[in-house]
Amino acid sequence: MNENLDEYYEYETILNRMLDKIPDTLDKREGSIIYDALAPAAAEMAQMYIVLKNNIDLVFADTAVEEYLDRLSNQVGLTRKEATKAIKQGNFYDESENLMDIELNSRFTCNDCYWKIKEKISTGIYKLECETAGLTGNNITGLLVPVDYIQNLGKATLTDLLIPGEDEENDEELRKRYYEQIEEKSFGGNVIDYKNKTKDIDGVGAVKVTPIWNGGGTVKLTILDSNFDKATSTLIETVQTEICPGFSEEGLGLAPIGHVVTVDTVTEISIEVKTEITIETTTTKDKVKENIKKSISEYLLGLRKLWEDTDTTVVRKAQIEALILNTEGVIDVTKTLINNQNGNVLLSKYQIPILGEVIVE
Repeated sequence: MNENLDEYYEYETILNRMLDKIPDTLDKREGSIIYDALAPAAAEMAQMYIVLKNNIDLVFADTAVEEYLDRLSNQVGLTRKEATKAIKQGNFYDESENLMDIELNSRFTCNDCYWKIKEKISTGIYKLECETAGLTGNNITGLLVPVDYIQNLGKATLTDLLIPGEDEENDEELRKRYYEQIEEKSFGGNVIDYKNKTKDIDGVGAVKVTPIWNGGGTVKLTILDSNFDKATSTLIETVQTEICPGFSEEGLGLAPIGHVVTVDTVTEISIEVKTEITIETTTTKDKVKENIKKSISEYLLGLRKLWEDTDTTVVRKAQIEALILNTEGVIDVTKTLINNQNGNVLLSKYQIPILGEVIVE
């Protein structure tokens, strides 16, 4: 029965089992009174088994979804991360093109999104928060249009991404954290505790914890933002303030008493690719090049997502050549160099790869 469990609970199988229990001396053919009486019951039982199977799936972590996964996670002290809002830099100029100050909480629009001034960085330069939570605001730049009239304002621009916005945590991301919480116990100041607390801060996507990096009681947190890119100075400052404000060992932040925590980020290593390809006559080299750049960029992003759990990152020539060869329109690839090397590029513990120049000949 175990080999064909799903079939055992199907409508036809249930109905046949019920009919088998009726003596052959009675009419149990399709359309008979007995058949017509048993068929609806068999259908309801089959539906009941489907619901029962689905409900069983909802109480185990590997198959639970949505609110049921939330409830399982709550039992181990986890909650689903809500969507967060992007923080970007805004520059404000008067009619003479000099930087000018703007009132806090002033609202602007840019690319159909509303932005609100949250904090002053320096004269005419402010932190703006996107009013729409999620990834929406991360890639928006351009002219800011004030919602209400601002006297003497000549121009306002939305520029650098300071803290990325994030979408609500999906089921697979929450499930991964659930298993990490079960398998690796978090306790006041151990490595997993620092990882959990740091990644709970808005905008942080990955962290490496280095204990006693500068003597006893010192901890170094090396972070990436939620896009798995090098963290901005604003994000570093935010995390430093949350974890260990003022580099104090007095336990004024999330770090335990006696720990001095330093927050830092990685060094970006530009990956330059040079290659020779043969293409189909139905396409162009420029079109193929754009697709190659996209594929390599996604490959490097995948490596950055794995950075947290590895001591070294290897950018493999074979992988890049495979990506090029699998690009639509490419027939063959030869003479591939990565950073002018005929082989793999090895990055150290605190380095991440980003896409540099791609030369296709």
